[in-house]
Amino acid sequence: MEEEIKRFALVWVSAIVSVSYCYYIPPRIKAGVPRLLFILPVCLQFFVSPMLFSSWFFIFPIMFFLTGMATLKLMLFAFDLGSLSPRPSSLFQFICFTCFPIKKLEQNPKSQFNFHKWILAAKVATVGVLFMFHVRGYKYNLPPVLLWGIYPLYMYLPFELGLNLLKSMLTIILGCDLEPVFDEPYLATSLQDFWGRRWNPMVSSILRSGIYSPLRGRSKSKSGLSKFIGASTAFLASGLFHELIFFYTSGHETPSGGVTLFYVLNGVCTATEIVVKRSKFGKRWTVRPVVSWMLTMTFMVVTSGWLYFPQMIRGYQIRQYTKYIFVS
Repeated sequence: MEEEIKRFALVWVSAIVSVSYCYYIPPRIKAGVPRLLFILPVCLQFFVSPMLFSSWFFIFPIMFFLTGMATLKLMLFAFDLGSLSPRPSSLFQFICFTCFPIKKLEQNPKSQFNFHKWILAAKVATVGVLFMFHVRGYKYNLPPVLLWGIYPLYMYLPFELGLNLLKSMLTIILGCDLEPVFDEPYLATSLQDFWGRRWNPMVSSILRSGIYSPLRGRSKSKSGLSKFIGASTAFLASGLFHELIFFYTSGHETPSGGVTLFYVLNGVCTATEIVVKRSKFGKRWTVRPVVSWMLTMTFMVVTSGWLYFPQMIRGYQIRQYTKYIFVS
């Protein structure tokens, strides 16, 4: 563990040096493929870094912040796209906006402090209850159908609270308002609303700029087919990246493909929803918000319980078994 902590610190030091290089050198080169060639070695470094660790505690933050966020942002930066363009005025800002899932808020934030304060308190209390269930083993006595509803909370709430804490610290350090890391995804009334606006907007913006928009731009027609292909491809890329996370965190266990299928299924359904809503049929028929919310949440819980979480649980069991063998 001590060696991995030292290695973890060295990885972040080397990441800061590499991002600093991207701040000073590539901008002097013409945007496009020439600049991308100078940035690719840094991207390769971020992809290799998780392989230096055996514990998911170190692998996951490197995968999320460097292999995922930093790599995609730098590749977009090579083409003068994304949240790094125009380039931040200072090196420190450039490092923060590259390595962390944050983006400067362009509009004035709405004053909803009291509302968000109560929502935050409810989320913290829910995390406490879930932690008690985990420690005392209560979840093993629950019916599988109820677990399908609890597993998304296990993943979403600690993840959101951790990123919000990071965002609050960076807001103070950088002295500027930042966009929310999540926008209450449990209130989504459609798949497009869930994936496009509420669930991790930073990642959605990157995929939209890096995959969806270029594919639509290359299409000669701006028909529903181009939207369908662009959205489905963006979800496929997201699924493959999550499979890579599983591969690293499970000790290089071969992924089953369930996570990719989850994202592809959601991508196809989201793309279909977008096309239908903009068709004459979709404009003629409207669904009440309460009904659309129930349908959206049911779809997310069922598909994640069927395809996503079984592979995550399998990865957790592999890690526990490996840890047991190592200790024995």
